Amino acid sequence: MSKVTLHGIYDDGDQLKNGAQKIVALGIRVKEVFSPFPIHGIDPVIGVERTRLAICSFIYGVTGASLATLMMWYMMISDWPTEVGGKPNFTYLMNIPAFIPITFESTVLCAAHGMAITFFLRSWILPGVSAKNPDPRTTDDKFLMLLEVDQADLSKVEAVLRETGASEVNRK
Repeated sequence: MSKVTLHGIYDDGDQLKNGAQKIVALGIRVKEVFSPFPIHGIDPVIGVERTRLAICSFIYGVTGASLATLMMWYMMISDWPTEVGGKPNFTYLMNIPAFIPITFESTVLCAAHGMAITFFLRSWILPGVSAKNPDPRTTDDKFLMLLEVDQADLSKVEAVLRETGASEVNRK
């Protein structure tokens, strides 16, 4: 049986969320949702799994803290130990309070930059790459629900989309 791609375009995120709930209740999978800003609560409705990006952020932060600690140990203890204010730099443990701000800042720097790069790579937002959204209005003020529907269910799904407030229903 052939599949038809439908675009249900909404003017409001809550209407789209309600429409997605009704479509999923019919047993039809929502392939993707495009919106100009996040719609809270839509992920479990359309079946998007929880992201593992927090694990990446933790790894980037630990990497930043480790690099900062290694750098401070090498510069202040191993390579060029200096007695500052009568406090000798014989061991790293004696100087941990002085190193906390640098460690924190390096952790935040590496986590933030790592997450930005990961986001761009994961979303494939790179120079020269064309946009994935089927309708450019979804970057401004429209919300789009992308469905792949069997020919037999087509009229029923179009009726549900219009009933739930879709301003446009387009076949592609």
